[in-house]
Amino acid sequence: MRSDRFRAAAEAKDFERADDLFADEVVFRSPVVYKPYEGRDALKLLLGAVLQVFEDFRYIEQVETDDCAVLMFEARVGEKQLQGVDVLRFGADDRIVEMVVMVRPMSGMQALAERMRRLLETAEAGA
Repeated sequence: MRSDRFRAAAEAKDFERADDLFADEVVFRSPVVYKPYEGRDALKLLLGAVLQVFEDFRYIEQVETDDCAVLMFEARVGEKQLQGVDVLRFGADDRIVEMVVMVRPMSGMQALAERMRRLLETAEAGA
């Protein structure tokens, strides 16, 4: 399946080869903010932060059709357990052109949003 490379990178917490996975103009739709993030550099920054925030991350389901894959995951953020899905849409070259993330329950999404906000503020302050 086309999504196997993305799944392996996420499970290994290794997006060093993100250029092979994501199109230059990839669009990332966050569960926290309405406006999408655009471009591979923005996505690499966000995925790097998510990998630091999620604990006990694991995929539990994977379904794929022609140009779309849905990977369901479970993780923990501090004491909050959460479930989510990564929806991946692929371009003609098999690279991901859109990634949509959805998270439940609301308490897990709120914990994720707060930890991500702090982590990204720290990264911006250090830049």
